[in-house]
Amino acid sequence: MTFDQFNIDPRCLAVLERQGIKVPTPVQEQAIPVALKGRDVLAVAQTGTGKTLGFALPSLTLLGADRPKRNSMLVVTPTRELAHQVHDVLNPLGRALGLRTLCIYGGVDMRKQTRDLKQGANIIVATPGRLLDHIRSRTIRFDDLSILVLDEGDRMLDMGFLPDIKRIIEVLPKERQTMMFSATFPNNIAKLATTMQKNPQRIEVGRIAMPTKLVRQGVYNVDPRKKLALLSKILSEPNVETALVFIRTKHRTDKVAKALHKAGFRAEAIHGNRSQSQRQRALDGFKSGKFNILVATDVAARGIDVQGITHVVNFDIPATSEDYVHRIGRTARANMEGDAITFVTPEERGDLGSIERAIGKKLTLETWDGTVPERPVVEERFEREPNRNNSRRKPNRSNSESSSQGRRPRRNGSAPVEGASNGSSRPKRNGSTRSNSSRRNSSRPKKRLSHAAASV
Repeated sequence: MTFDQFNIDPRCLAVLERQGIKVPTPVQEQAIPVALKGRDVLAVAQTGTGKTLGFALPSLTLLGADRPKRNSMLVVTPTRELAHQVHDVLNPLGRALGLRTLCIYGGVDMRKQTRDLKQGANIIVATPGRLLDHIRSRTIRFDDLSILVLDEGDRMLDMGFLPDIKRIIEVLPKERQTMMFSATFPNNIAKLATTMQKNPQRIEVGRIAMPTKLVRQGVYNVDPRKKLALLSKILSEPNVETALVFIRTKHRTDKVAKALHKAGFRAEAIHGNRSQSQRQRALDGFKSGKFNILVATDVAARGIDVQGITHVVNFDIPATSEDYVHRIGRTARANMEGDAITFVTPEERGDLGSIERAIGKKLTLETWDGTVPERPVVEERFEREPNRNNSRRKPNRSNSESSSQGRRPRRNGSAPVEGASNGSSRPKRNGSTRSNSSRRNSSRPKKRLSHAAASV
């Protein structure tokens, strides 16, 4: 089947042809005919299967057949990155039809968005929080809205956006077409669908919570203190062209990225605590090849649509099987193959079992032999340091998280973690200062890196 077989606006087809998109994916093949009839749609499909065009093409075809109206279509996404991704798909299609698309999200000047809204737009792509800000400020109205799309609905509910979604729906016209697209279909999605949709056509493509067959899945049993050494070994392999590394917390994301950067890798971090400009620079640098390793949290990685990611590494095992599927779905996209590698500590065997039951597959648990190439940071070097310098003791793991933020020295008197402020003169408990510690270590960069790695 080709897109020509659908009743899609020819102007949209011309855009697809220029982009080299000719054959619809399974979810597009099933969703487009239903959406073109104006029916509500509840589509569940794996990450990376082309859900955006599944709602974009029929929606714009319907909007293009009528007189353009202000704010006639609204797409709500959980993250800024996904909002940008959706906007980038909708914008060229909309321009071909004479429709203006506007992207609204937090972390940037709201006044500029207000000015853009006053100029008028036909299609709004927004994150829930900033959209509610404009609704409360009465800088946006949806009197003429005819199409509502919730993209990545499962993630929005996981992130606690349900109250915001309900407030948004309250101000929308009751008579509208509502489409929900999601990678999984948990019970909370089913409940939400019943409250906001009318007799939706449910579409399921592939097994829910099942990764694509094109991704090779590997699992390593690793001591928590040796994770960075194993990561360094994997990223040094010649077949690793681009890699997305998932970390559970924001501050550890920064620490791992800094340690990799110091070891010579082209790595950058992206997480929710970074400003929008920082996140955009990281994402643009990853897309352009300036960085080939992106260290990210689950939330920040949602919406990252970069073709050709060869490897996904779960530095921290995901909390749920759904998160596992979402993470490894960042590779093996567009019919390409990819590798997904998960680190599992001995106490996380139960979490691995839950993932295996959900995906219906037993994953081989490899044991790492401890060998690493020369370039990466190796934690063992730091652990041997006390034997050469009796004035410095092995770091206490219980203090690693507080030290990672650079707010106070370690209680055992060890040197500050890489990335901590060197300008503080507050004395440590052994009487030394941060600045003195920094001067002692300035001629030994490898030990500084090892020190940072050991506390990750």
